[in-house]
Amino acid sequence: MITGGHSIIYSKGPEADRAFLRDVLKLTNVDVGDGWLIFGLPPAEVAIHPSNENNVHEFFLMCDDVQAFLVETGRHHIACDPAQDRGYGLVTQVTLPGGGKLGVYQPQHARPKAMSAKPAKPAAKRAGEKRKKTAARRTPKKKARRR
Repeated sequence: MITGGHSIIYSKGPEADRAFLRDVLKLTNVDVGDGWLIFGLPPAEVAIHPSNENNVHEFFLMCDDVQAFLVETGRHHIACDPAQDRGYGLVTQVTLPGGGKLGVYQPQHARPKAMSAKPAKPAAKRAGEKRKKTAARRTPKKKARRR
């Protein structure tokens, strides 16, 4: 049923932030037209936390070694907060080139097994399959002749 998640980071400097994700974090990407990049992510997880209000969401990237992450972002002159041990993980915030902040942490909690996603069929192929199925339903079956 669910094949993945799509997260959105709103930015006042989207080109600079896209370059950061592509060039510094080295995330795979695809250009869906006019330089609009969609980035691949490693397996993800979602948790539900209690809140006094709905429609409040946070997005964090996870890493194996937050200290190595801080060193690497420092090489690119990207500002990060010092890592803090919050019990569930070692947490920092990276200041994106566009001015926004993004949480990054090294989990210290149990991790669920990653779901495997079935590769999505290209939209054109799905549309073609629907046309074939619809046409097959409209085509009357020939009755066998008796001799």
